[in-house]
Amino acid sequence: MFRSGFWRHFDFWLLGAVIVALVFGVTMILSAIAGNENLATLATRQMIFGGIGFVIIILAATIDYRFWSGAIVPMYIVIVIFLLLLFVIGGARFGATRWIETGLVSIQPTELAKIVVILALANYFAKNVIAGLIFIQPNLSNVIVILALWAAMTWGSGLELKQLGIMVLAGLILAVVAFNFIQPYQLQRIVNFFRPDLSARIGATYTVIQALIALGSGGMVGKGYGHGTQTQLRFMKVRHNDFIFSVIGEELGFVGTIFVLVLMGFIIYRCLRAARLARDPFGSMIAYGVAILIFFQAAVNIAVNLNLIPVTGIPLPFISYGGSGLISLMLGIGLVESVVLRHKPLDF
Repeated sequence: MFRSGFWRHFDFWLLGAVIVALVFGVTMILSAIAGNENLATLATRQMIFGGIGFVIIILAATIDYRFWSGAIVPMYIVIVIFLLLLFVIGGARFGATRWIETGLVSIQPTELAKIVVILALANYFAKNVIAGLIFIQPNLSNVIVILALWAAMTWGSGLELKQLGIMVLAGLILAVVAFNFIQPYQLQRIVNFFRPDLSARIGATYTVIQALIALGSGGMVGKGYGHGTQTQLRFMKVRHNDFIFSVIGEELGFVGTIFVLVLMGFIIYRCLRAARLARDPFGSMIAYGVAILIFFQAAVNIAVNLNLIPVTGIPLPFISYGGSGLISLMLGIGLVESVVLRHKPLDF
């Protein structure tokens, strides 16, 4: 099926780093649950999603990444159908309609849309259809990720100064237009960021305050696994997802947070390495896009935990709980592995 020595080009360092991140994430989710029976199954579910994701990585790696260039239109049609279904049968959580509930699992089409955008950047019109459908759900956090992917990959493909000016102008116009359609909960997050109610006992402001307390009290080595007061006493909400970085800081301290940063940096580096080794621009842009996706989501999540930006609802890659997001990222890793397996021969 494959030529001799095919798998010797497989990036086991990248796969190993992803597995370490997954195991670490499950471990921290177990602590973040803090004895809450309603969340008791999350760690097990995350391990199942991780196992499915591992299979997806291998399958995606075996398929020549160039195959997907001919499947862009069908993928877009499927994604658009899923996004439209959200209006009919989608489930709302934390103010946004993002999930299709099947009874067994919750599907978040916008996560897969990120990978589709990476694969089909050249199809500008179709990409904006997807971004628009995500925005009007509303799901502003994911449309921001997709727009960031578009901007970064366009820049990486070689952007002229004139085109950069057009992009900036378009971004400003979009921001003004988007403000008129912003949802009440989104506006409240922005208001809470600039004018926080320090006396609040519920809501995003309260959770952010607890996250900062958790990070600040962790010190150099933390309070110990399973001994974080803000975590174990359940002061922080969505601590298994959006604020798991604060759980890490409280229980494992500065050392734990640095470990996360180094791990994320290594995964991003291996993706960028694949982009450099790619045999064609299509493969290079796939790997570059996945690297940007991981970097952007990690940076935004950590910035939220540090109260540097308003709460967005973007998880920490491979570590936060989340089935659709995790599988989407592992599909991205599989595509990167496919690029590496078929990299250009070395010239001497």
